[in-house]
Amino acid sequence: MTASLAVQAAAEIARHAPGLTPRVGIILGSGLGGIADRAEGAVAIPYTELPGFPVPSVEGHAGRLVLGRLGGQPVAVMQGRVHAYEGAGFGALRTAIHALKAAGCDILFLTCAAGSLRLEVGPGRIVTIADHINMLGTNPLVGPNDSAVGPRFPSLQDAWDPALRRRLAVVSDRLGIPFLEGVYAAYLGPSFETPAEVRMLRLLGAEAVGMSTVPECIVARHCGLRVAGCAVITNLGVGLSDGPVNHEHTLAAASAAAADLERLLTGFLNDLDTPDEGHP
Repeated sequence: MTASLAVQAAAEIARHAPGLTPRVGIILGSGLGGIADRAEGAVAIPYTELPGFPVPSVEGHAGRLVLGRLGGQPVAVMQGRVHAYEGAGFGALRTAIHALKAAGCDILFLTCAAGSLRLEVGPGRIVTIADHINMLGTNPLVGPNDSAVGPRFPSLQDAWDPALRRRLAVVSDRLGIPFLEGVYAAYLGPSFETPAEVRMLRLLGAEAVGMSTVPECIVARHCGLRVAGCAVITNLGVGLSDGPVNHEHTLAAASAAAADLERLLTGFLNDLDTPDEGHP
């Protein structure tokens, strides 16, 4: 069912934007949806018009797919996502990502708002995700496997593509944006973590924590997409500061950092066709 819905959604994408074959799929997190408005020649499709696509219920997630060109590359930008805590399962998430691949994408770029687990990495910083820890208590691949989509037991070694991360490092340096790589931990939510949970995640080696992104990476790697992504730090984890931790604060802080993320993402897309010099 997921596969057939993905094919139908890909056909709708082609119908709305004839002649445009997206190379990069982008998923925008909380407070970051405005980046989609920068796409040239943009065509916007509400998720409700794409078979099987998710319908977000959380503020800061518009729920539409924007097709156009960004950084010289044809892109399909998901302006909003659904989260496991919304209770609808992972079917729509799988359909959306499979549809992006069927439409032509070979790279998925993930963004999210996140809390920092390092005192020296405060709001406004951008962390390139180098690896992840799945603390959701579930996995989007649970259930029957479609071998035409991907293997039953996919490897997640180098799930966050090393070559794409190197490109992000180069672009960050060129733009004067401090580069930091880190491990992202996904917590189910919707409640924020307790101070004890933050201490635990720090001991496990995580640099940032949020409530998304990991399921999308897993689904993308399962179906053969390359994955890169950035977490925008909106606050220090609970117990690490006296500042507020709530969704309104997250949206405001993410919006303030969106300009740097837009510059980084645009530069990354511009550089996609340049050789990855000095690396095999």
